[in-house]
Amino acid sequence: MDTYCIGIDTGGTFTDAVAVRLADNSVAAQSKTRTTHNDLAVGVGTALKELFQSDIQPSQIAHLAVSTTLATNAVVEGHGARVGLFVLGYVRHFKLPVVANIFIKGGHTITGEEDEPLDMETLVDTLQELRKEVDSYAICGAMSIKNPTHELVAEKAISLIDPKPVFCSHLVSSHPGMQERAATACLHAKLMPLMVDFLSSIQRSMLSLGLECPVSIICGDGTDANLEETVERAAITMASGPAATARFGSFSTQESALIVDVGGTTTDICLLKNGLPVLSDEGCRIGPWQTHVEAVDMYTAAGGGDSQVLCMRDGELVLGKNRIQPLAITEDLPDPALWLQPKGDHYMVLPEAGRNNLTEDNNILIQALATHGSMPPSRLTEVTGIQGISLEKQVERLAFEQRLVLSGFTPTDALHVLGELQVGNSEISKKAATIYGRHLGISAETFCQQVVAKTVETIAESILTYLARSVWSPEHAAVMLHQQTNAYFSLNFSVHLPLIGIGAAAPFFLPQVAERLNTTVRFPEHYAVGNAVGAAIIGMQNVQERRQT
Repeated sequence: MDTYCIGIDTGGTFTDAVAVRLADNSVAAQSKTRTTHNDLAVGVGTALKELFQSDIQPSQIAHLAVSTTLATNAVVEGHGARVGLFVLGYVRHFKLPVVANIFIKGGHTITGEEDEPLDMETLVDTLQELRKEVDSYAICGAMSIKNPTHELVAEKAISLIDPKPVFCSHLVSSHPGMQERAATACLHAKLMPLMVDFLSSIQRSMLSLGLECPVSIICGDGTDANLEETVERAAITMASGPAATARFGSFSTQESALIVDVGGTTTDICLLKNGLPVLSDEGCRIGPWQTHVEAVDMYTAAGGGDSQVLCMRDGELVLGKNRIQPLAITEDLPDPALWLQPKGDHYMVLPEAGRNNLTEDNNILIQALATHGSMPPSRLTEVTGIQGISLEKQVERLAFEQRLVLSGFTPTDALHVLGELQVGNSEISKKAATIYGRHLGISAETFCQQVVAKTVETIAESILTYLARSVWSPEHAAVMLHQQTNAYFSLNFSVHLPLIGIGAAAPFFLPQVAERLNTTVRFPEHYAVGNAVGAAIIGMQNVQERRQT
Protein backbone atom coordinates (compact mmCIF):
# COMPACT_ATOMS: atom_id res chain seq x y z
CA MET A 1 0.00 0.00 0.00
CA ASP A 2 1.33 3.43 -0.98
CA THR A 3 2.29 5.93 1.70
CA TYR A 4 2.17 9.69 1.32
CA CYS A 5 3.45 12.94 2.74
CA ILE A 6 0.96 15.79 2.84
CA GLY A 7 2.14 19.34 2.29
CA ILE A 8 -0.07 22.27 3.29
CA ASP A 9 0.50 25.94 2.57
CA THR A 10 -1.71 28.41 4.41
CA GLY A 11 -1.45 31.76 2.66
CA GLY A 12 -3.22 35.05 3.15
CA THR A 13 -5.78 34.15 0.45
CA PHE A 14 -5.67 30.41 -0.31
CA THR A 15 -4.91 27.25 1.62
CA ASP A 16 -3.32 24.62 -0.63
CA ALA A 17 -2.79 20.93 0.10
CA VAL A 18 -1.03 18.16 -1.82
CA ALA A 19 -0.40 14.48 -1.23
CA VAL A 20 2.99 13.35 -2.55
CA ARG A 21 3.66 9.63 -3.02
CA LEU A 22 6.80 8.64 -1.12
CA ALA A 23 7.73 5.90 -3.61
CA ASP A 24 8.32 8.19 -6.59
CA ASN A 25 7.80 11.82 -5.41
CA SER A 26 4.73 12.20 -7.63
CA VAL A 27 1.78 14.40 -6.70
CA ALA A 28 -1.17 12.05 -6.20
CA ALA A 29 -3.81 14.64 -5.22
CA GLN A 30 -4.12 18.36 -4.68
CA SER A 31 -6.68 20.89 -3.47
CA LYS A 32 -7.04 24.68 -3.17
CA THR A 33 -9.53 26.40 -0.86
CA ARG A 34 -10.01 29.92 0.49
CA THR A 35 -8.14 30.62 3.73
CA THR A 36 -10.73 31.08 6.48
CA HIS A 37 -9.21 33.80 8.63
CA ASN A 38 -11.90 33.71 11.31
CA ASP A 39 -11.08 30.03 11.91
CA LEU A 40 -8.07 28.64 10.05
CA ALA A 41 -9.10 25.09 10.97
CA VAL A 42 -12.06 25.34 8.58
CA GLY A 43 -9.91 26.08 5.52
CA VAL A 44 -7.25 23.53 6.49
CA GLY A 45 -9.91 20.90 7.20
CA THR A 46 -11.63 21.54 3.86
CA ALA A 47 -8.33 21.23 1.97
CA LEU A 48 -7.54 17.93 3.72
CA LYS A 49 -11.02 16.53 3.11
CA GLU A 50 -10.67 17.20 -0.60
CA LEU A 51 -7.42 15.19 -0.62
CA PHE A 52 -9.16 12.26 1.02
CA GLN A 53 -11.94 12.27 -1.57
CA SER A 54 -9.51 10.33 -3.75
CA ASP A 55 -8.36 6.82 -2.83
CA ILE A 56 -5.98 8.16 -0.17
CA GLN A 57 -6.82 7.25 3.43
CA PRO A 58 -5.64 8.98 6.65
CA SER A 59 -3.85 5.78 7.68
CA GLN A 60 -1.60 6.07 4.59
CA ILE A 61 -0.17 9.45 5.63
CA ALA A 62 3.38 9.20 7.03
CA HIS A 63 3.90 12.91 7.70
CA LEU A 64 2.19 16.29 7.51
CA ALA A 65 4.38 19.32 6.72
CA VAL A 66 2.97 22.85 6.83
CA SER A 67 4.35 26.04 5.31
CA THR A 68 2.66 29.31 6.07
CA THR A 69 2.93 32.97 5.16
CA LEU A 70 1.08 33.80 8.37
CA ALA A 71 4.13 35.35 10.04
CA THR A 72 5.35 37.14 6.92
CA ASN A 73 1.94 38.59 6.12
CA ALA A 74 1.45 39.73 9.72
CA VAL A 75 4.72 41.67 9.61
CA VAL A 76 4.12 43.17 6.15
CA GLU A 77 0.61 44.27 7.15
CA GLY A 78 1.75 45.55 10.57
CA HIS A 79 -0.27 42.99 12.52
CA GLY A 80 0.55 40.69 15.42
CA ALA A 81 0.74 41.03 19.17
CA ARG A 82 1.44 44.47 20.66
CA VAL A 83 5.02 44.31 21.96
CA GLY A 84 6.86 46.33 24.56
CA LEU A 85 10.67 46.27 24.12
CA PHE A 86 13.11 46.82 26.99
CA VAL A 87 16.70 47.55 25.97
CA LEU A 88 19.23 47.25 28.80
CA GLY A 89 22.55 49.08 28.75
CA TYR A 90 24.46 51.94 27.13
CA VAL A 91 23.76 51.53 23.41
CA ARG A 92 22.94 53.85 20.55
CA HIS A 93 19.19 54.31 20.59
CA PHE A 94 17.22 52.69 17.81
CA LYS A 95 13.52 52.32 17.09
CA LEU A 96 11.59 49.24 16.10
CA PRO A 97 7.91 49.28 15.03
CA VAL A 98 6.51 48.13 18.38
CA VAL A 99 4.26 49.78 20.96
CA ALA A 100 7.17 50.99 23.10
CA ASN A 101 10.98 51.13 22.81
CA ILE A 102 12.27 51.59 26.39
CA PHE A 103 15.97 52.08 27.16
CA ILE A 104 17.07 51.61 30.79
CA LYS A 105 20.39 51.27 32.62
CA GLY A 106 22.04 47.87 32.87
CA GLY A 107 23.84 45.51 30.52
CA HIS A 108 27.27 43.91 30.40
CA THR A 109 30.64 44.50 28.80
CA ILE A 110 32.18 42.55 25.96
CA THR A 111 33.83 40.27 28.53
CA GLY A 112 30.54 39.57 30.31
CA GLU A 113 31.13 41.79 33.35
CA GLU A 114 28.30 43.96 34.64
CA ASP A 115 28.56 47.39 33.03
CA GLU A 116 26.05 49.03 35.35
CA PRO A 117 23.43 47.69 37.80
CA LEU A 118 20.04 47.00 36.27
CA ASP A 119 17.65 49.91 36.89
CA MET A 120 14.82 47.89 38.46
CA GLU A 121 12.97 50.96 39.69
CA THR A 122 12.50 52.33 36.17
CA LEU A 123 11.60 48.87 34.89
CA VAL A 124 8.86 48.40 37.50
CA ASP A 125 7.50 51.93 37.16
CA THR A 126 7.32 51.62 33.37
CA LEU A 127 5.53 48.27 33.58
CA GLN A 128 2.71 49.78 35.61
CA GLU A 129 1.93 52.17 32.76
CA LEU A 130 2.69 49.74 29.93
CA ARG A 131 0.88 46.58 30.98
CA LYS A 132 -2.51 47.67 29.59
CA GLU A 133 -1.00 48.61 26.22
CA VAL A 134 0.89 45.43 25.25
CA ASP A 135 0.26 41.72 24.72
CA SER A 136 3.85 40.54 25.17
CA TYR A 137 7.39 41.73 25.95
CA ALA A 138 10.87 41.49 24.46
CA ILE A 139 14.13 42.12 26.35
CA CYS A 140 17.52 42.83 24.80
CA GLY A 141 20.52 43.47 27.04
CA ALA A 142 23.91 44.77 25.98
CA MET A 143 26.22 41.76 25.49
CA SER A 144 23.63 39.35 26.90
CA ILE A 145 25.15 36.77 24.57
CA LYS A 146 28.12 36.84 27.00
CA ASN A 147 26.14 37.22 30.22
CA PRO A 148 22.31 36.98 30.18
CA THR A 149 21.84 37.77 33.89
CA HIS A 150 20.11 41.13 33.43
CA GLU A 151 17.77 39.75 30.79
CA LEU A 152 16.81 36.86 33.10
CA VAL A 153 16.25 39.18 36.08
CA ALA A 154 14.14 41.53 33.96
CA GLU A 155 12.16 38.58 32.63
CA LYS A 156 11.38 37.39 36.17
CA ALA A 157 10.37 40.89 37.28
CA ILE A 158 8.04 41.35 34.32
CA SER A 159 6.45 37.94 34.86
CA LEU A 160 5.71 38.74 38.53
CA ILE A 161 4.02 42.03 37.64
CA ASP A 162 2.35 41.13 34.33
CA PRO A 163 2.08 37.41 33.46
CA LYS A 164 2.32 37.78 29.69
CA PRO A 165 4.83 36.13 27.32
CA VAL A 166 8.39 37.48 27.64
CA PHE A 167 11.17 36.82 25.12
CA CYS A 168 14.86 37.30 25.92
CA SER A 169 17.20 38.06 23.03
CA HIS A 170 19.98 35.71 24.20
CA LEU A 171 17.63 32.75 23.72
CA VAL A 172 16.81 33.60 20.11
CA SER A 173 20.13 34.91 18.77
CA SER A 174 23.82 34.45 19.52
CA HIS A 175 24.96 37.29 17.25
CA PRO A 176 26.29 40.62 18.59
CA GLY A 177 24.20 43.06 16.52
CA MET A 178 22.05 44.77 19.14
CA GLN A 179 19.24 46.08 16.94
CA GLU A 180 18.96 42.87 14.94
CA ARG A 181 18.95 40.78 18.12
CA ALA A 182 16.24 43.00 19.60
CA ALA A 183 14.22 42.74 16.37
CA THR A 184 14.48 38.96 16.48
CA ALA A 185 13.18 38.87 20.08
CA CYS A 186 10.40 41.33 19.20
CA LEU A 187 9.23 39.21 16.30
CA HIS A 188 9.03 36.11 18.49
CA ALA A 189 6.93 38.13 20.93
CA LYS A 190 4.82 39.59 18.11
CA LEU A 191 4.10 36.30 16.38
CA MET A 192 3.68 33.81 19.24
CA PRO A 193 -0.11 34.32 19.73
CA LEU A 194 -0.69 33.97 15.99
CA MET A 195 1.31 30.76 15.88
CA VAL A 196 -0.50 29.26 18.89
CA ASP A 197 -3.86 29.83 17.18
CA PHE A 198 -2.56 28.52 13.87
CA LEU A 199 -1.12 25.32 15.30
CA SER A 200 -4.30 24.72 17.27
CA SER A 201 -6.24 24.95 14.01
CA ILE A 202 -3.97 22.36 12.41
CA GLN A 203 -4.46 19.97 15.32
CA ARG A 204 -8.25 20.44 15.30
CA SER A 205 -8.39 19.68 11.59
CA MET A 206 -6.30 16.53 12.01
CA LEU A 207 -8.41 15.35 14.93
CA SER A 208 -11.66 15.76 12.98
CA LEU A 209 -10.27 13.58 10.16
CA GLY A 210 -8.64 10.93 12.32
CA LEU A 211 -5.19 11.93 11.08
CA GLU A 212 -2.52 10.90 13.60
CA CYS A 213 0.78 11.28 11.73
CA PRO A 214 3.74 13.41 12.90
CA VAL A 215 3.48 17.13 12.07
CA SER A 216 6.16 19.70 11.34
CA ILE A 217 6.23 23.38 10.38
CA ILE A 218 8.56 24.63 7.65
CA CYS A 219 11.16 27.12 8.90
CA GLY A 220 12.66 29.97 6.95
CA ASP A 221 15.95 28.16 6.38
CA GLY A 222 14.25 25.25 4.61
CA THR A 223 14.31 22.85 7.56
CA ASP A 224 11.29 21.93 9.66
CA ALA A 225 10.46 22.07 13.38
CA ASN A 226 8.00 20.33 15.66
CA LEU A 227 4.99 22.15 17.09
CA GLU A 228 6.50 22.82 20.53
CA GLU A 229 9.59 24.49 19.11
CA THR A 230 7.48 26.53 16.72
CA VAL A 231 5.39 27.96 19.56
CA GLU A 232 8.44 28.85 21.65
CA ARG A 233 10.27 30.45 18.71
CA ALA A 234 7.52 31.63 16.38
CA ALA A 235 9.81 33.84 14.28
CA ILE A 236 11.61 30.80 12.85
CA THR A 237 8.58 30.54 10.57
CA MET A 238 9.47 33.88 9.01
CA ALA A 239 10.03 33.07 5.34
CA SER A 240 8.35 29.67 5.80
CA GLY A 241 6.43 30.21 2.57
CA PRO A 242 9.49 31.37 0.58
CA ALA A 243 11.49 28.42 1.94
CA ALA A 244 8.86 26.04 0.58
CA THR A 245 8.80 28.09 -2.63
CA ALA A 246 12.57 27.76 -3.01
CA ARG A 247 12.44 24.01 -2.40
CA PHE A 248 9.76 23.59 -5.05
CA GLY A 249 11.84 25.69 -7.43
CA SER A 250 14.94 23.58 -6.83
CA PHE A 251 12.78 20.49 -7.41
CA SER A 252 11.85 21.80 -10.87
CA THR A 253 15.22 23.09 -12.15
CA GLN A 254 18.96 22.57 -11.71
CA GLU A 255 19.79 26.01 -13.13
CA SER A 256 20.13 29.46 -11.61
CA ALA A 257 16.80 31.29 -11.58
CA LEU A 258 14.56 33.69 -9.70
CA ILE A 259 11.58 32.12 -8.01
CA VAL A 260 8.65 34.55 -7.90
CA ASP A 261 5.63 33.57 -5.83
CA VAL A 262 2.64 35.84 -6.48
CA GLY A 263 0.19 35.43 -3.63
CA GLY A 264 -2.91 37.24 -2.56
CA THR A 265 -1.16 39.44 -0.02
CA THR A 266 2.51 39.55 -0.96
CA THR A 267 5.01 38.69 -3.67
CA ASP A 268 7.95 36.59 -2.46
CA ILE A 269 11.21 36.45 -4.43
CA CYS A 270 14.16 34.16 -3.83
CA LEU A 271 17.25 33.10 -5.74
CA LEU A 272 18.43 29.69 -6.89
CA LYS A 273 22.08 29.20 -7.80
CA ASN A 274 22.64 26.05 -9.81
CA GLY A 275 19.29 24.79 -8.60
CA LEU A 276 19.97 25.31 -4.89
CA PRO A 277 18.31 27.93 -2.64
CA VAL A 278 20.66 30.66 -1.42
CA LEU A 279 20.66 31.33 2.33
CA SER A 280 20.94 34.88 3.64
CA ASP A 281 24.27 35.76 5.25
CA GLU A 282 22.74 38.40 7.53
CA GLY A 283 19.44 36.84 8.52
CA CYS A 284 15.92 37.28 7.29
CA ARG A 285 14.68 40.77 6.40
CA ILE A 286 10.96 41.49 6.08
CA GLY A 287 10.00 45.11 5.41
CA PRO A 288 11.64 47.26 8.14
CA TRP A 289 12.69 44.23 10.21
CA GLN A 290 16.28 43.06 9.85
CA THR A 291 16.62 39.98 12.05
CA HIS A 292 19.01 37.18 12.95
CA VAL A 293 16.49 34.54 11.87
CA GLU A 294 18.21 32.12 9.50
CA ALA A 295 16.31 31.98 6.23
CA VAL A 296 16.56 31.64 2.50
CA ASP A 297 17.80 34.81 0.85
CA MET A 298 14.48 36.31 -0.09
CA TYR A 299 12.55 39.51 -0.46
CA THR A 300 8.91 39.94 0.46
CA ALA A 301 6.94 42.96 -0.71
CA ALA A 302 3.32 44.00 -0.35
CA GLY A 303 1.52 43.47 -3.63
CA GLY A 304 -0.64 40.55 -4.71
CA GLY A 305 -4.00 39.62 -6.13
CA ASP A 306 -5.87 40.81 -3.04
CA SER A 307 -4.01 44.07 -2.43
CA GLN A 308 -6.30 47.04 -2.01
CA VAL A 309 -6.36 49.41 -4.99
CA LEU A 310 -6.30 53.05 -3.93
CA CYS A 311 -6.95 55.99 -6.24
CA MET A 312 -4.95 58.98 -5.04
CA ARG A 313 -6.02 62.61 -5.43
CA ASP A 314 -3.68 63.11 -8.41
CA GLY A 315 -5.18 60.10 -10.18
CA GLU A 316 -2.26 57.79 -9.40
CA LEU A 317 -3.13 54.18 -8.59
CA VAL A 318 -1.46 52.63 -5.55
CA LEU A 319 -1.54 49.08 -4.20
CA GLY A 320 -2.10 49.21 -0.45
CA LYS A 321 -0.07 47.03 1.91
CA ASN A 322 -3.13 45.35 3.44
CA ARG A 323 -4.90 42.31 2.09
CA ILE A 324 -8.56 43.10 1.48
CA GLN A 325 -11.33 40.78 0.36
CA PRO A 326 -12.07 41.28 -3.35
CA LEU A 327 -15.54 42.55 -4.16
CA ALA A 328 -16.05 39.65 -6.56
CA ILE A 329 -15.91 37.04 -3.81
CA THR A 330 -17.74 38.97 -1.09
CA GLU A 331 -21.35 37.96 -0.56
CA ASP A 332 -24.26 40.27 0.28
CA LEU A 333 -22.52 43.50 -0.74
CA PRO A 334 -24.69 46.54 -1.48
CA ASP A 335 -24.48 48.03 -4.98
CA PRO A 336 -21.17 50.01 -5.12
CA ALA A 337 -23.16 52.96 -6.53
CA LEU A 338 -24.66 53.34 -3.04
CA TRP A 339 -21.36 53.63 -1.15
CA LEU A 340 -18.17 53.66 -3.25
CA GLN A 341 -16.48 57.07 -3.41
CA PRO A 342 -12.95 57.11 -4.91
CA LYS A 343 -12.10 60.23 -2.88
CA GLY A 344 -13.72 58.90 0.29
CA ASP A 345 -15.23 55.51 1.01
CA HIS A 346 -13.25 52.90 -0.92
CA TYR A 347 -14.10 49.82 1.13
CA MET A 348 -16.99 48.25 2.98
CA VAL A 349 -16.88 46.94 6.55
CA LEU A 350 -18.77 43.69 7.08
CA PRO A 351 -19.26 41.27 9.98
CA GLU A 352 -16.97 38.25 9.78
CA ALA A 353 -18.79 35.37 8.09
CA GLY A 354 -19.78 32.62 10.49
CA ARG A 355 -19.91 34.85 13.58
CA ASN A 356 -23.34 34.50 15.13
CA ASN A 357 -22.60 36.25 18.40
CA LEU A 358 -22.16 39.83 17.19
CA THR A 359 -24.55 41.21 19.78
CA GLU A 360 -22.39 39.68 22.53
CA ASP A 361 -19.29 41.58 21.34
CA ASN A 362 -18.96 44.76 23.38
CA ASN A 363 -16.85 46.62 20.80
CA ILE A 364 -18.73 49.70 19.61
CA LEU A 365 -17.91 49.05 15.93
CA ILE A 366 -19.08 45.42 16.10
CA GLN A 367 -22.25 46.58 17.85
CA ALA A 368 -22.85 49.07 15.03
CA LEU A 369 -22.50 46.31 12.41
CA ALA A 370 -24.82 44.05 14.40
CA THR A 371 -27.47 46.77 14.53
CA HIS A 372 -27.16 48.44 11.13
CA GLY A 373 -25.44 45.82 8.97
CA SER A 374 -22.50 46.35 6.61
CA MET A 375 -21.44 49.93 6.02
CA PRO A 376 -18.59 52.10 4.64
CA PRO A 377 -16.28 54.10 6.95
CA SER A 378 -18.24 57.36 6.65
CA ARG A 379 -21.41 55.67 7.85
CA LEU A 380 -19.48 54.02 10.70
CA THR A 381 -18.36 57.50 11.76
CA GLU A 382 -21.96 58.76 11.75
CA VAL A 383 -23.13 55.82 13.87
CA THR A 384 -20.24 55.61 16.35
CA GLY A 385 -18.68 59.07 16.37
CA ILE A 386 -15.24 57.53 15.77
CA GLN A 387 -13.43 59.14 12.86
CA GLY A 388 -10.15 59.64 11.01
CA ILE A 389 -7.02 57.73 11.96
CA SER A 390 -8.65 56.41 15.13
CA LEU A 391 -11.36 54.70 13.08
CA GLU A 392 -8.83 53.31 10.58
CA LYS A 393 -6.66 51.84 13.34
CA GLN A 394 -9.60 50.25 15.16
CA VAL A 395 -11.01 48.80 11.94
CA GLU A 396 -7.59 47.38 10.97
CA ARG A 397 -7.19 45.82 14.42
CA LEU A 398 -10.62 44.18 14.32
CA ALA A 399 -9.98 42.91 10.79
CA PHE A 400 -6.70 41.39 11.96
CA GLU A 401 -8.53 39.71 14.85
CA GLN A 402 -11.04 38.29 12.32
CA ARG A 403 -13.91 40.10 14.01
CA LEU A 404 -14.86 41.93 10.82
CA VAL A 405 -14.06 41.90 7.10
CA LEU A 406 -12.92 44.69 4.78
CA SER A 407 -13.92 44.40 1.12
CA GLY A 408 -12.79 46.64 -1.71
CA PHE A 409 -11.45 46.74 -5.25
CA THR A 410 -8.35 44.59 -5.91
CA PRO A 411 -6.32 43.31 -8.87
CA THR A 412 -8.45 40.16 -8.59
CA ASP A 413 -11.50 42.31 -9.35
CA ALA A 414 -9.70 43.87 -12.32
CA LEU A 415 -9.01 40.39 -13.71
CA HIS A 416 -12.71 39.56 -13.38
CA VAL A 417 -13.70 42.67 -15.33
CA LEU A 418 -11.15 41.90 -18.07
CA GLY A 419 -12.46 38.33 -18.39
CA GLU A 420 -9.15 36.81 -17.26
CA LEU A 421 -10.60 35.25 -14.11
CA GLN A 422 -14.06 33.94 -13.25
CA VAL A 423 -14.24 32.63 -9.70
CA GLY A 424 -16.72 35.16 -8.29
CA ASN A 425 -19.26 37.85 -9.14
CA SER A 426 -17.87 39.83 -12.07
CA GLU A 427 -20.83 42.20 -12.16
CA ILE A 428 -20.09 43.88 -8.84
CA SER A 429 -16.44 44.30 -9.90
CA LYS A 430 -17.61 45.92 -13.15
CA LYS A 431 -19.85 48.36 -11.29
CA ALA A 432 -17.00 49.41 -9.02
CA ALA A 433 -14.57 49.71 -11.96
CA THR A 434 -17.09 51.91 -13.77
CA ILE A 435 -17.21 54.28 -10.78
CA TYR A 436 -13.40 54.48 -10.59
CA GLY A 437 -13.16 54.91 -14.36
CA ARG A 438 -15.70 57.72 -14.36
CA HIS A 439 -13.71 59.45 -11.62
CA LEU A 440 -10.56 59.26 -13.77
CA GLY A 441 -12.28 60.03 -17.05
CA ILE A 442 -11.61 56.59 -18.56
CA SER A 443 -13.58 53.43 -19.24
CA ALA A 444 -13.95 50.63 -16.70
CA GLU A 445 -11.85 48.38 -18.92
CA THR A 446 -9.04 50.95 -19.22
CA PHE A 447 -9.09 51.43 -15.44
CA CYS A 448 -8.70 47.67 -14.92
CA GLN A 449 -5.87 47.52 -17.44
CA GLN A 450 -4.13 50.24 -15.43
CA VAL A 451 -4.64 48.23 -12.22
CA VAL A 452 -3.04 45.17 -13.82
CA ALA A 453 -0.22 47.35 -15.17
CA LYS A 454 0.33 48.79 -11.68
CA THR A 455 0.50 45.27 -10.23
CA VAL A 456 3.02 44.26 -12.91
CA GLU A 457 5.07 47.38 -12.16
CA THR A 458 5.00 46.65 -8.42
CA ILE A 459 6.20 43.07 -8.90
CA ALA A 460 8.92 44.14 -11.36
CA GLU A 461 10.17 46.81 -8.95
CA SER A 462 10.25 44.23 -6.14
CA ILE A 463 12.43 41.94 -8.28
CA LEU A 464 14.80 44.80 -9.14
CA THR A 465 14.98 45.87 -5.50
CA TYR A 466 15.91 42.34 -4.44
CA LEU A 467 18.60 41.99 -7.11
CA ALA A 468 19.96 45.52 -6.62
CA ARG A 469 20.44 44.93 -2.90
CA SER A 470 22.37 41.76 -3.76
CA VAL A 471 24.80 43.77 -5.89
CA TRP A 472 24.93 47.16 -4.15
CA SER A 473 24.35 48.45 -0.66
CA PRO A 474 20.68 49.15 0.18
CA GLU A 475 21.40 52.88 0.03
CA HIS A 476 23.00 52.73 -3.42
CA ALA A 477 20.27 50.39 -4.65
CA ALA A 478 17.58 52.83 -3.53
CA VAL A 479 19.27 55.73 -5.36
CA MET A 480 19.71 53.77 -8.60
CA LEU A 481 16.17 52.44 -8.66
CA HIS A 482 14.62 55.76 -7.65
CA GLN A 483 16.35 57.51 -10.56
CA GLN A 484 15.23 55.11 -13.30
CA THR A 485 13.37 57.92 -15.04
CA ASN A 486 14.06 61.64 -14.74
CA ALA A 487 13.99 64.76 -16.87
CA TYR A 488 17.16 63.81 -18.79
CA PHE A 489 17.34 60.03 -19.22
CA SER A 490 15.72 56.69 -18.47
CA LEU A 491 17.28 53.48 -17.24
CA ASN A 492 16.07 50.10 -18.46
CA PHE A 493 17.16 46.90 -16.74
CA SER A 494 17.61 43.45 -18.23
CA VAL A 495 17.52 40.57 -15.77
CA HIS A 496 19.97 37.81 -16.70
CA LEU A 497 18.05 35.09 -14.88
CA PRO A 498 14.85 33.35 -15.97
CA LEU A 499 11.79 33.65 -13.75
CA ILE A 500 9.98 30.62 -12.36
CA GLY A 501 6.41 31.49 -11.49
CA ILE A 502 4.54 30.04 -8.54
CA GLY A 503 1.04 30.73 -7.27
CA ALA A 504 -2.39 30.70 -8.89
CA ALA A 505 -2.17 34.42 -9.76
CA ALA A 506 1.32 34.21 -11.31
CA PRO A 507 0.30 33.62 -14.99
CA PHE A 508 -1.85 36.76 -14.95
CA PHE A 509 1.09 39.05 -14.14
CA LEU A 510 4.50 37.42 -14.62
CA PRO A 511 4.54 37.19 -18.45
CA GLN A 512 4.27 41.01 -18.53
CA VAL A 513 6.83 41.28 -15.73
CA ALA A 514 9.26 39.10 -17.71
CA GLU A 515 8.74 41.23 -20.82
CA ARG A 516 9.34 44.39 -18.81
CA LEU A 517 12.61 42.97 -17.42
CA ASN A 518 13.77 41.47 -20.76
CA THR A 519 13.80 37.92 -19.48
CA THR A 520 11.65 34.78 -19.67
CA VAL A 521 9.21 33.03 -17.36
CA ARG A 522 7.97 29.48 -17.06
CA PHE A 523 5.44 27.75 -14.85
CA PRO A 524 6.37 24.23 -13.70
CA GLU A 525 3.80 21.50 -13.28
CA HIS A 526 1.72 22.08 -10.12
CA TYR A 527 2.91 25.73 -9.97
CA ALA A 528 -0.47 26.82 -8.55
CA VAL A 529 0.18 24.77 -5.39
CA GLY A 530 3.98 24.99 -5.52
CA ASN A 531 4.45 25.99 -1.87
CA ALA A 532 2.47 22.99 -0.68
CA VAL A 533 4.59 20.72 -2.90
CA GLY A 534 7.75 22.30 -1.49
CA ALA A 535 6.51 21.71 2.05
CA ALA A 536 5.77 18.07 1.23
CA ILE A 537 9.27 17.58 -0.20
CA ILE A 538 10.84 18.93 3.02
CA GLY A 539 8.49 16.71 5.03
CA MET A 540 9.52 13.66 3.00
CA GLN A 541 13.13 14.22 4.04
CA ASN A 542 11.91 14.11 7.64
CA VAL A 543 10.27 10.73 6.96
CA GLN A 544 13.41 9.36 5.33
CA GLU A 545 15.57 10.48 8.26
CA ARG A 546 13.23 8.77 10.73
CA ARG A 547 13.38 5.54 8.73
CA GLN A 548 17.18 5.63 8.66
CA THR A 549 17.35 5.95 12.45
